[in-house]
Amino acid sequence: MSYLEEMFSLKGKRVVVTGGAGGIPSVLATGLANAGADVCIWGRGTNHPMEEATKKIRASLSGGAGRIEAVTVDTADSAACVAAIAETEKLIGQPNVLVNGVGGNRGKMPFVDIDEKLFMEIIDNNLMAGMVTPTRAFAIYWIAKGIKGSIITMSSMGSYVPLSGVWAYDAAKAAVLNMTEALAKEFAPEGIRVNGLAPGFFIGNQNRALLIDEKTGELTARGKSIIARTPFGRFGDMQELVGTAIYLASDAASGFVTGVTIPIDGGYLVDNI
Repeated sequence: MSYLEEMFSLKGKRVVVTGGAGGIPSVLATGLANAGADVCIWGRGTNHPMEEATKKIRASLSGGAGRIEAVTVDTADSAACVAAIAETEKLIGQPNVLVNGVGGNRGKMPFVDIDEKLFMEIIDNNLMAGMVTPTRAFAIYWIAKGIKGSIITMSSMGSYVPLSGVWAYDAAKAAVLNMTEALAKEFAPEGIRVNGLAPGFFIGNQNRALLIDEKTGELTARGKSIIARTPFGRFGDMQELVGTAIYLASDAASGFVTGVTIPIDGGYLVDNI
């Protein structure tokens, strides 16, 4: 095995990616599998059927990639997460990496116009289903079995600086960043690492209409504002998230790293005048 393989190969890793049929999570699942990990994607299968998502990922794998399996589960349900871990264990063996990929926003509005029910649904999706509930299930499982696992959370630019009009999403993602740091300290004695990715602006199904005018194909005012504040002068390519995920999943590469959330943002957070 070459030096790079020893440092970054994920052979022997068994990864769960929640929300794995979605845009960014499916790209991460593909990349982690291509690095040698056996990957089980979790999802409700509502908007993206899990069987279809699995076939799509398998078709894009390179030679030497790990396995891709899928479990249909609602990560907002504690009991369902426990059952899904048991099902995952049957499919790929004991999982030792969790990528919390569930999340997303719904709409943009002035604070005085927020729908409180919708606000809580977004909080639940991004914070509870997107981190707290599956993380707790995995922590209990790993601690009981003495598994030194690795958790990768999904933050946002809104975790650092609030994005206008997406109140619940900002609040939830700020909490994810905070809890990534807090859980890293709590789980360190168990040998469990907790780190995060903070994607900048990547065009996907959920934000496309906010960033690109569907009629003209031109950037919207919000899209133009983002590009103007991104030193690289473009949106990110989802493949540009994969290397950091592989780094955080690899014990050889990042075994002494915990409590860190890495922005992948083209310089958005360091823009100045």
